[in-house]
Amino acid sequence: MVILKRFSMLFILILLVGCQINEEKQAQLFKEREIDEVTKERMDWLPETYELTIAAIGDLLIHDRVYDEARTETGFDFMPMVDGIKDYLTDVDITTANQESMIGGEEHGLSSYPQFNSPQEVGDMVSEMGVDIVNLANNHTLDRGEAVIYSALDYWDELGILYTGSYRNEEDQAEIRVIEKNNISVSFLGYSYGTNGIPIPEGKDYLINLIDQQQIAQDVERAKESSDVVVMHLHFGDEYVRMPNMFQQELVQYVADLGVDIVFGHHPHVLQPTDWVESEDGQETFVIYSLGNFLSGQDQHYRQIGGIMELTIKKEVSSSSETITLESPQFLPTYVDIDDGYRMFPMKDLSDDRLAEADDHYQEIKEHMSQWMPELDFFE
Repeated sequence: MVILKRFSMLFILILLVGCQINEEKQAQLFKEREIDEVTKERMDWLPETYELTIAAIGDLLIHDRVYDEARTETGFDFMPMVDGIKDYLTDVDITTANQESMIGGEEHGLSSYPQFNSPQEVGDMVSEMGVDIVNLANNHTLDRGEAVIYSALDYWDELGILYTGSYRNEEDQAEIRVIEKNNISVSFLGYSYGTNGIPIPEGKDYLINLIDQQQIAQDVERAKESSDVVVMHLHFGDEYVRMPNMFQQELVQYVADLGVDIVFGHHPHVLQPTDWVESEDGQETFVIYSLGNFLSGQDQHYRQIGGIMELTIKKEVSSSSETITLESPQFLPTYVDIDDGYRMFPMKDLSDDRLAEADDHYQEIKEHMSQWMPELDFFE
């Protein structure tokens, strides 16, 4: 009986110890689970950061002297003209350009100033440079009529390059162009001050977006709904004037207040400065009032200078907010040598043999472009 009692007490003791161990394990498991949940909650609050680079180039205005220089036995080859600068666009995530002359092609008869129609091989050059979207809203959009516009749009579609500012029909016009890369979506809009007096065909306002504040406000609202960043091409300003006029500045302030993030300006055919424009709600819009000529047949010093504008877009996402910032504005001034086959060069690389007092001209352009934005960086 004594042995049985001792056995019973031992059994009870083992059960108690086992229960204690089991309780300790359960407590440890609960503790680990609680730690995991806290860790997960903290991880949910850690922001994720995405970024992309966006670049813009100015006017592609192809005069007859330019496409005659590019003519080959089988067509046209414009690549030798841009070989000297195209590598600066290689690592950019999104590139946009102002295609000022319609690329209707030879079937519609090529033409130059004052009413342009360019070879479709211009589009091949644009594609090879890595351009993702072209702005077509400018004062030369209607130069050669609807047929040339439709022919150009067909070729952009064939190349897989998006276009904005000129459209096939109302449905095409209503579709906001959005490019998404690196988890950041960017929409593109384009508008022109006019059409050189050429009337828009009745009922076909979609052929060109004109600067109309009501339409712009509606388009920006839809663009903001479908993208993180809104980019706007504006064709405005005084030709050959190196500073923006009051209309340009007031319009940029208007679109900044609407929520546009980036403005790329065109039309003056010369460079105009960069700036940050503060909106009503305290946000900053980046603007370059004019990107000047990129490739054209225009002479005179300042009309031969354009450039590549590059920005970094950053998107920070947490469980409670999403923030977009624009950083690292960087500019590459470029020069078209009209005496050497319209070949393009970075101004920083020019010798005095190609442009007299080249470095002095380069330094003057740097000062001109950064006068309102001292932090503007330049490719070196």
